[in-house]
Order: sequence, then C-alpha cells, then structure tokens
Amino acid sequence: MAYTTLKLTVAEHVAHVQLTRPEALNTMNKAFWDEIPAAFAEIDADQSVRAVVISSTGKHFTAGLDLNWAGTSLGNKVEDAGRAREAFRRHVKHLQETFSAIDRCRVPVIAAIQGGCIGGGVDFITACDMRVGTADCFFTIQEVNIAIVADVGTLQRIPYLLPQGLIRELAFTGRRWKAEEAAAQGFLNRVFPDHAAAVEGAFALAREIASKSPLAIAGIKQVLNAGRDLTIEQGLEYVAVWNAAMLQGEDMKKAVVAQMTKAGEAKFDDLAA
Repeated sequence: MAYTTLKLTVAEHVAHVQLTRPEALNTMNKAFWDEIPAAFAEIDADQSVRAVVISSTGKHFTAGLDLNWAGTSLGNKVEDAGRAREAFRRHVKHLQETFSAIDRCRVPVIAAIQGGCIGGGVDFITACDMRVGTADCFFTIQEVNIAIVADVGTLQRIPYLLPQGLIRELAFTGRRWKAEEAAAQGFLNRVFPDHAAAVEGAFALAREIASKSPLAIAGIKQVLNAGRDLTIEQGLEYVAVWNAAMLQGEDMKKAVVAQMTKAGEAKFDDLAA
C-alpha cells in the first residue's frame, strides 16, 4: 500500500513506522486514521517482524488531531438526530480501532517521542508497549482544552501505566507533562538527549527483543494484554493453558543449550505464516 502520512520499512526483524508530515506537525488527518491500521495489518502479516519502532519527523512527534478535518467530521450529514448520533458513534469507533490495531499487534511496539506529543498523540503512544523520549519531549491530554472527553484510548489505557491521582490531574487540567516527570513515573522507559539518540535507543531495544524467541515474545504480549481483563486466578489459568499449548517447539531447547554452553545467542525461526 502507498502511504501518505507514514513510511513503513522492515530490516533485521524490526519494522519501522515513521510519521512523515513534519510540515503539518504530523497532525492526524483523515488518511492517518486509515493508514495506521493498514500498516499494522502489513506488519502482522509479515512473520519476519519481531518488534516495531514508531518514530516521527520534524520538531514534534505529533500535534494530535487535525482540527480542520475534525471540524468537518463533526457536522450532521442527516437531519434525523438519532441517525446522526449513531453515525458519529461509528465514526468514533473507527478512530478507536486505529490505535487498538497497535495494542493488538502480535509483537512489541516501541514509540520514540520527540518534542510535543499532544492530544491524539497520547492515545497513540499509550497503545504501544514501551515509550522512549527526548529530554525536551512533553505530553498533553489536550482534549479537555477543546472541551471534549478523550475518546480514542488514553483514558482506557493510561490507568495501566500511571497512578490514578496523576492521571486525573493530567486529564482534568490538560497541562504539559514533561519528560523528567514522565520518566520518574515510569511512563518513559528511557530518556535520551536528542531525537536521533531516542530513535537509536528504540531500535537498540527492538533489536534486543528481536533476538529472543518470537514464540515466547508473542506469548508474553498476549498474556500481558489478556491479563488486563482477568483476575489473578484467571490470568494464571490463561498462561498455564498458553504454555501447555505452545511449549512444543524447538525454541526453548535452543535457548537452554545456548545458555548452558555459552555458545552465544540462540537463533530462532520466524513464526509460521
């Protein structure tokens, strides 16, 4: 697929999704909401991919929703109020699916953030597994500043990443939340001095993950994601069944032999198509 808002490349088991509209501050226009899930469908179909890095271009990671496009999407296209609101609900569900596609991705996803990550950008990166950023990056749950409730993932996913008091402060005030504080709270895994270092740091982490058994990595992500909706007891049962089903191949044998013989890193086959 030819993309207009991003570039997708794959090398050495790592996919790179790069936002490519720096002149527009990488705002999320109509095409963006279709292209992100399409890119992740490509990634999920490529069994050589074992990790994903999301990065951006220009001064800011993203300034969030393209307000010019959003304004046109808010208008009623039919006179009947009920039908108009039902259509708008489907519109919001479509936007939500864009970031849910990232959350569901079978491999870990790492966001490398520079500058501002505003509004929809926070929805975007909370759907990722890990986040690294530049020392000058900042985050804003912007929606309250334009008098709406964030509705494409932040309020649902961020409670698994941050304390409730801080979440509510950020959501109620829409204030800037800077890298130092975000790192101290565990929202950022690493902070780097500049954009290039942050992207390279994300790739270093992705390459380390890609060196592990892809079957084990897929299982870890699946079990962690499923655990958000399960009790501890249900989660224990889920992982017991997962391992009972999946620990039948060669990966564990290869990993154990490599560890015991100190023969270097084990080499694992890609997952089956």
